[in-house]
Amino acid sequence: MRWRLLAGFYGVILSLATGSPAFADTVIRVGHLPNLTHPQALVGRATGEFEKNAGAKVEWTAFNAGASAMEALLADELDLAYVGPSPALNAYVRSKGRVLRVVAGAASGGVALVVRKDAGIRNPADLKGKRVAVPGLGNTQDVALRSWLKAKGLGAGSSVQVMPVKNPEIFTLFQRKELDAAWVPEPWATRLIQEAGGVLFVDERDLWPEGKFPSTLLVARTDFLAKNRALVKRFVGTHVDLTEAIIQKPDEAKHNINAQLAKLMGKPLPAAQLDEAFTRIAATYDPIPGALLKAARQAWELKYLPGAQPPDVAPIFDLSLLNETLRERGKPLVAVPATVKR
Repeated sequence: MRWRLLAGFYGVILSLATGSPAFADTVIRVGHLPNLTHPQALVGRATGEFEKNAGAKVEWTAFNAGASAMEALLADELDLAYVGPSPALNAYVRSKGRVLRVVAGAASGGVALVVRKDAGIRNPADLKGKRVAVPGLGNTQDVALRSWLKAKGLGAGSSVQVMPVKNPEIFTLFQRKELDAAWVPEPWATRLIQEAGGVLFVDERDLWPEGKFPSTLLVARTDFLAKNRALVKRFVGTHVDLTEAIIQKPDEAKHNINAQLAKLMGKPLPAAQLDEAFTRIAATYDPIPGALLKAARQAWELKYLPGAQPPDVAPIFDLSLLNETLRERGKPLVAVPATVKR
C-alpha cells in the first residue's frame, strides 16, 4: 500500500514536470488577432509550443477586433486572450470587475498614425476636415487617436472625421484615396507606408515615457484562472519563454510569425514589410501597469468607460503567476506600482 501511494505521488510529480498527463483532457480556448502586436500567439500557434509545454489541447481563434474577442470571453467561449488594453478594460468595467484579469503583457509599441503622401497633412492642424480611420469604435487605437487629437486641440467639435473601419478595409480605402490617414497597429501601418502611399506621421511610442505602452495584453477569464491556476501558470511560463525567444532570435520569430500569418491571411508578408514593422514592436511579458492605468483614464475621459469618476481598474491585475514564473527562472520580477499590487 505504501509503495502504491509513493508511486502515485511520484507519478503526479512526474506528470507535472513533463507536461501532458496532468492536463491531457483539458482544452484551453485562446483568442488573438492576426497582428504583429500579438507575437507570442502567432509564434506559439505556428510551433505548437503552448500545447507541448502546457500538456493540454489549445483551441485557437483569430478575431478581427479585440471587442469581438472580449464578447467571446464574456460569453464563456474563451479562456485566455491576447487583446489590446481598451477592449480588456471595457470588458472588465462592463462586468464590474468579475470577468477577467491581466496575467501578463505581450507587446509594447507597434502602433502608428500614417497619412497619405498627397493628403496635404504636414502638421496636426492639417487634419481638420480629413478622414482618419481606426480599426474599431472605442478600441485601443481609437482611444489613442482621440486622446492625441484632444491634446492637439482637435477633440470633440473639431472637423476631424474619425471613422471605425476594419484593418483590411482601411488598407483598401487608403489605396483608393478615400481615407486621408489611419491610426493602426502593425503590420497595417507598414503596409500603408510601403504599399499604399503612406507616410509615418506619429509613432505612438513617442507619446509615452521611455517609449513604452501596452499594445497587447494576455488576459484570463477569472473563473478559468481560479479553477486552473497550475495550467494557466504553464501557459504563462511558455508565454515568457516565447517572449525571450522572440527577443533573442528575431529572425526565427519572424519566420514563424509569417508562416502563421500566411495561414490566417492567405499570404505571408514581404520580408521588407516584416523587417520594418518589427523595428516598432517590442515583445514583452510586462503589462506596463502605469501606462495601462493612464489608458483607462483616457478612455473614461472620452466617455468610453462609464461613471462620474474614473473607474477603479487597478484590481484588473493578477501577476502572481507571472512573477512566480520569473522568480523560478531567476529573472527580475515585473514591477507593479503599490496601488495595483494584488
